[in-house]
Amino acid sequence: MTEATATAPDRPLWKRLNFHVLGPLLALIALIVLGASLNPNFLSYANVTNVLARSAFIGIIAVGMTFVITAGGIDLSVGSMAAFVAGVMILAMNALVPAMGISVWVIVIGIGVAAFTGLAAGLLNGLLIAKMRIEAFIVTLGAMGIYRSLVTWLADGGTLSLDFELRGLYRPVYYDGLFGIAWPIIVFALVAILGELAMRHTAFGRHCAALGASEQVARYSAVKVDRARIMTYALLGLLVGLATIMYVPRLGSASGSTGVLWELEAIAAVIIGGTVLKGGFGRVWGTVTGVLILSLIDNILNLASIVSPYLNGAIQGVIVILAVVLQRERKSAD
Repeated sequence: MTEATATAPDRPLWKRLNFHVLGPLLALIALIVLGASLNPNFLSYANVTNVLARSAFIGIIAVGMTFVITAGGIDLSVGSMAAFVAGVMILAMNALVPAMGISVWVIVIGIGVAAFTGLAAGLLNGLLIAKMRIEAFIVTLGAMGIYRSLVTWLADGGTLSLDFELRGLYRPVYYDGLFGIAWPIIVFALVAILGELAMRHTAFGRHCAALGASEQVARYSAVKVDRARIMTYALLGLLVGLATIMYVPRLGSASGSTGVLWELEAIAAVIIGGTVLKGGFGRVWGTVTGVLILSLIDNILNLASIVSPYLNGAIQGVIVILAVVLQRERKSAD
């Protein structure tokens, strides 16, 4: 037995704990305690359900963003992409009403259109980045402007609204659920579970981590780098489509302001959860924790009226910067 092994148990418990792993969970618990102490309605069923349902959209997208960032990429276009997908979905469904009437099949086709549009948009981003060798920041920044402009053009500067009767038929996708749990929450939970399994127990997850750690080493390790990178963006685009499918029945409309700051919230959740911004390591369960932390901060600020809700974006920006600073300090300590 070596001296190091013999003395390891003598270290204080707080030094043996991995606060990089436990930090997000401890922060989440602290926020729950704080919220409950500030407002007695914080832990009510209605408030908890509302917070979880509203965070599901960002959460679904953030799961996809986890794979992109783990692979060393970034996507700034997801909010604008969601607005564009919602606009295309609404236009397609409204166009089908005269021929097919108010029916479930119109909704099914609309869901297919949203999923395909999101997948195609993500795939296009991935192809430009992997095959054309354009920086992810440039591609997705350009795509952000393109998608936002396109949905504004489609709406003629106004709002695209789903047919009123069709919206009534579609509303249960957001407002109903199973055993009292709203469908967006259930879908988010399933996506998170599948995402965590994919990240930890599949070749795709390992390839994402290898690609983010070192593209050159990944190539020498027989990882099909271009395919893996394209798949991360395609997956993210598909999940943007899925989030949009759950979001449209909530408001029944889309405009140039739909999805504003969603990219910031998704990236913030990923970084808060412990995924390394430069790639090489990611954890989906941490991202889920990050999503809940951001949602609870927003909810607490609204319930307690501590600051103006218009400053929520500024607070999220500060959180992102602090999370990255803490990551850099941890690396320096290591």
